[in-house]
Amino acid sequence: MTKLFHYLNYKFNYNYKFNYKIFVYLLYLFLGVFLLYGVYAAETPKIDLPNVSIEINGKQTADPVATPLKAIGLITVLSLAPYILIMMTPYIRIVIVFSMLRSALGTQQTPPNQVIIAFSFFVTLYVLNPVLIKINENALQPYLNKKITQEEFISRVVKEYKKFMIKHTKSEDLVFFINYSKIKKPEKLEDLPLTVVIPAYILSELKVAFIIGFLIYLPFLVIDMIVGSVLMAMGMFMMSPMTVSLPFKLLLFVSIDGWKLITEGLIKSYYP
Repeated sequence: MTKLFHYLNYKFNYNYKFNYKIFVYLLYLFLGVFLLYGVYAAETPKIDLPNVSIEINGKQTADPVATPLKAIGLITVLSLAPYILIMMTPYIRIVIVFSMLRSALGTQQTPPNQVIIAFSFFVTLYVLNPVLIKINENALQPYLNKKITQEEFISRVVKEYKKFMIKHTKSEDLVFFINYSKIKKPEKLEDLPLTVVIPAYILSELKVAFIIGFLIYLPFLVIDMIVGSVLMAMGMFMMSPMTVSLPFKLLLFVSIDGWKLITEGLIKSYYP
């Protein structure tokens, strides 16, 4: 070993003196630790990890695949919950109207997004309250009292909510999706599949929301036009008409109690 290091030192013409003794000691130490670890691993008994199983209500299902599939389905539904809240409830109409109202006022980020989202959410709950009461009476309570099965519970919930969506969906939107889906026209609208009812409902909500937004924009647009004309007549070209018209728009909105008026109109659009 000593001759090898001397040979390497001479062959490669190292400029520094290599301390081979320390290197040999470290090599021996590493080999000793490695051998000790091998002996310890060979003598240590192997530990088998326990199998974990979950039983519901103390009973084991006949089909072991059914429970994992139900769990996966539940996780999928929970992950889609935000989209269900946004697209399958009155929330879509309400939040669009409030957002367009803020744009019409020209108040930039006032009220902030958090306020608009929270207020739209609670107004949505208020609109859906009669539907939720029916679901509680006809589906949830019988299921909790073990009078109906889980499949019947889901069927009743879908049936009640489908009635609400169909009631507030324009007939031409339903016909549009029925024709393109190439399904047989059912005897009752309640027999339509959700793949037809949901997109038709969303399309109708978008249409109504933009119509309401257009009607909200008109009076504020008139104020902007009047203020802009006055400023041009006075030769004040450097002053922004939006800045000057903002106090007048706020005065008009507060004097007619605009938030209450628009909220009342949104609620009445569902329950006239």
